[in-house]
Amino acid sequence: MTGGWKAKRFWSAVSVGEVDGGYGVMLDARRVMTPGKIPLTLPSRAMAEAIAAEWDAQSGEIAPLSMPVTRAANSAIERVTPQRAEVAAMLAAYGETDLICHRAAAPTALVERQAAAWDPLLVWADATLQAPLIATVGVLPVDQPPMSLARLAAHVGALDAFQLTGLHDLVTISGSLIIALATTAGQLSPDQAWDVSRIDEDWQIAQWGADDEAAAMAAYKRADFLRAAQFWVMSRAN
Repeated sequence: MTGGWKAKRFWSAVSVGEVDGGYGVMLDARRVMTPGKIPLTLPSRAMAEAIAAEWDAQSGEIAPLSMPVTRAANSAIERVTPQRAEVAAMLAAYGETDLICHRAAAPTALVERQAAAWDPLLVWADATLQAPLIATVGVLPVDQPPMSLARLAAHVGALDAFQLTGLHDLVTISGSLIIALATTAGQLSPDQAWDVSRIDEDWQIAQWGADDEAAAMAAYKRADFLRAAQFWVMSRAN
């Protein structure tokens, strides 16, 4: 708020400790809470230590935008937890129109590039998730096998709120549930996943050149994508 009160650093030391249900972060003797005053209970020491480092780096006025792990954890607790089923269903629905299932008709070089990057992911989804999907030409939806969609929904629905928070950005930024799941499974590294999600955009850049504004937006999204991948890892670490 312009001209309003802004929180400032009031603590000397930041520490991490075990609490009921997981790990907590302490500012001196005070437990870090979410904005809604819910105790910030974290699933792993790695996540707690990352959040502690963000709080320890604050100097003067607290800058929430400089604390992405804290903000993601707050979202997991306050936003995802109360509507976990709805969030899972929304993410699973990406399987119905997954990016890697919608291919270009031409030119041949782009068609081949998409196939080289995306066909192995369809094979992986079939073999590992038992969720074969159908590739089509163009952007119009194609009816995907109901059993495949059900299996994808069950897989996503089994994730907890912290895992869903990490998966959310992986899916929505890439436009692909399969790319996101392959990333969380270690089938793709985060950098590889970002690259295969950008086949079309990179093709356009190669043909017409880079646009400064678009390049800046892509860099912003890439950073968010890589942070989401790291948040996923921390959501599962001990």
